[in-house]
Amino acid sequence: MGHQRDTETTEIVATKPGDDFVAQVKDALEHLYDLRYLEQHPLAAAPQGEAAAAPDLAGQRLRRELAATIESLSPGPGASFRAPQARAYNLLTMHYVEGMTVQEAAFKLGISRRQAHRDLSGALRNVAAAFAARRSTLAASESSTAQLSSAHAEVARLKLRLRPTDIHGLIQRSQQMVARLMTQRGVLLTLDVPREPVALPTDPTAAEQVLVSAFSRAIGQALPGDLRLALAVAEEQVTLTLCYVPERPLPAAAALDQVTALLADRLGWRVRQEERPDGRRVVTLALPRRGAAILVIDDNAGLVTLIERYLTDHAYQVVPAQDAREGLRLAQELLPNAIVLDVMMPEMSGWEVLQRLRNHPKTAQIPVIICSVLNNPVLAYSLGASLFLPKPINREDVLSALRQLGVG
Repeated sequence: MGHQRDTETTEIVATKPGDDFVAQVKDALEHLYDLRYLEQHPLAAAPQGEAAAAPDLAGQRLRRELAATIESLSPGPGASFRAPQARAYNLLTMHYVEGMTVQEAAFKLGISRRQAHRDLSGALRNVAAAFAARRSTLAASESSTAQLSSAHAEVARLKLRLRPTDIHGLIQRSQQMVARLMTQRGVLLTLDVPREPVALPTDPTAAEQVLVSAFSRAIGQALPGDLRLALAVAEEQVTLTLCYVPERPLPAAAALDQVTALLADRLGWRVRQEERPDGRRVVTLALPRRGAAILVIDDNAGLVTLIERYLTDHAYQVVPAQDAREGLRLAQELLPNAIVLDVMMPEMSGWEVLQRLRNHPKTAQIPVIICSVLNNPVLAYSLGASLFLPKPINREDVLSALRQLGVG
C-alpha cells in the first residue's frame, strides 16, 4: 500500500512547483469563496492559448479549477480513512472546501495539530503540482474551444431557482415573445395541448428562455404556414414537440444555439431533432416532470458547491438555501425529492429545522439527510432524520445516501 502511494505521489509532484507558485495556490485556496479576491488573483489569468474571461467569470473558473484539483487527489472510496493519502485529501477538503480550522480538522481526523500542519504543507505541494499539470493540459487542448468554455462558465454561474411552474403559462409567455416574428415570417402556431393544468419543477425564467429560443429558431427555419406545437404528459416527463416544414432541406441547423443548449442541459431537459420521410422537421424537448431536486440547507456555500460538483454528471438538480428560513420556505414550495441539512446555522439550528420539517404536513415525508461535523447520529435519527452523514463527505457518500433513499 505504501509503495503504491509513493508511486502515485511521485507522478503528481514530478513537476516540482516552486515555492512562489505553491504560495499562490495556498493564497487562492484560503480565499476560495471570496470571488472578488479571486478575480484579481494572479492564478485567475487565463491559461496560455485560452481566451481571457471577464473578471467575474475568471474568479468562478479559478474556484472550480481549485476545487476540481483537490477532488482529483481523492484516493477513492476503497482507501483507508487513516491512510496518508486519504488523510491529506480529507485535510484539504475540511480546511479549504468546508472551511474548518486546522485544529478542528485535526480533531476530526484524530491527529495532532502539528501533524495536521505538516500533512497540509505536503498536500499543498501536491495540489500545486496537480493544478499546474491541469493548466498545462488545458492550454494544450482547449484553445479551440475557448468560446464554448466561456459559455459553459456563464451558464454554470447562473443561480437556478426551481419551483412548481405551470407549463401552459410558460408556453403562452413564450408565444407572446415570438408573435411579431411569426407575423413577419407568415407562420401560424397551432397548439395541441391538454386542458388540465400541467406543472413541473423548473426555473421559470431559464425555461422560458429555452422555449423562446426553440420557437424562434423553428420559426426562422420554417416555410410560411403551420408550425404545430404538441404537449404530451406522462408520469415521468412532459414532452413538447415542434413540427414544421423546413425552408431548406438537410443539413439542418441545430434546434438550439450552443448557449441555450447548455441552459437546457442545466435544467435537465433533453433536446432531439429529426427529419421525417414526409419532409417535416420535428424538434422534441423532454422535460423531467419529477426531476430529482435536492434541497441543500446550509449557510456555508462550500457544502452546496461540493454537492453540486458531486452530482454534476447525474440526474439531480441542486437547489441551495442559504439559511434555515429560506430552506423551510423552499421545502414547502418545491417539495424536493430529498433535503441535505446542516446542523450548525445561525438564528435557527438544523435540529429545529428538522423538527419543523417533520411537523409540517407538506414536508413530513421528505427524506432528510443530516450532514454535519457534529457526530450525533442518535439525536438526528430520534428527531426524524432519514440518514446521517458526518463531514467531511465525498462523492460516494452522497450518491450512496441518495440511492439508499431511492432518490434519482
